[in-house]
Amino acid sequence: MKKREPISHIMTKGVVTVNENDNLRDVVEKLKKHAIRHIPVVCGKDVIGIISRTDINRLTFGALFEGQEGADEAILDMLNIAQVMTSKPKTISSDTIIRDSAEIFVKEEFHALPVVDNGELKGIITTTDVLKYFLEQYD
Repeated sequence: MKKREPISHIMTKGVVTVNENDNLRDVVEKLKKHAIRHIPVVCGKDVIGIISRTDINRLTFGALFEGQEGADEAILDMLNIAQVMTSKPKTISSDTIIRDSAEIFVKEEFHALPVVDNGELKGIITTTDVLKYFLEQYD
């Protein structure tokens, strides 16, 4: 097993983001279109939050992602991203060791961490990325 491998080897580099001024419908559209579960919220180059499919599901009782017709989407117009996102999310740098990121996920119970180097968003790493990496070690 490669014990000192950095997360830069497994993180997603082409990160889908939303701006703090976008609306929640934009978030839902991007989550569906890109088949992702977490989106960093940016203001310029700064990561100011993260919003997840779970955050949206809490508002809509999961109806938006389960294809239920007639889901009450009015809530998406009543709230803004800042009211729903996790503000000031924990971030990690691209040279963080994969094992260390796994420890953060276990300890903090996060499922995604924006990867930020020198104040700039470089990627995102998720629990799925880490699990896939560990599974590959058994091949």
